[in-house]
Amino acid sequence: MKAYLDPEEVQLLEEVAAYARDRLLVRVLFHLGCRISEALAIEVKDVDFHQGTVTIVHLKAQKRLACPGCGTRLGSTHVFCPGCGQKVERALADEREHRKVRTLPVDHATLEMMRDYIDRGGPVSVGGKQLLFGITRGHAWKIVKDCAQAAGLEKLVNPETGRAHNVS
Repeated sequence: MKAYLDPEEVQLLEEVAAYARDRLLVRVLFHLGCRISEALAIEVKDVDFHQGTVTIVHLKAQKRLACPGCGTRLGSTHVFCPGCGQKVERALADEREHRKVRTLPVDHATLEMMRDYIDRGGPVSVGGKQLLFGITRGHAWKIVKDCAQAAGLEKLVNPETGRAHNVS
């Protein structure tokens, strides 16, 4: 099974998309190579039309577990602390949001598509942010899946997990 789409197949997905938002979503996912959650987190302010770039924020939470007795760092499967040897009933969790930011160059056609979409009022205001798409992750995958089915592509592979999504 193929784990990627050819440029011609991506073009087909764009062509069968019913709405400007859906065409832009497909284009952003496949031309920028970002995850669904990253694409959905793009704000209007993240698009720099002068530089021809989009800033992508990679959202991931980092959890560190520690022994409540001695503070030694633990793995998620530890039953006994390697530092003090005590049985760990409940580890202390320290969650930190770990954000990687990357700025990606965007081709002229995608930038123009973004500009047109923004000018037509496509972005959605959510929690004080002007999100480019303003849809849920499940809705975004449904859009991609529906476009794949309409384009006659048998399966899509989720780039995050490598699992195939049947479209039939």
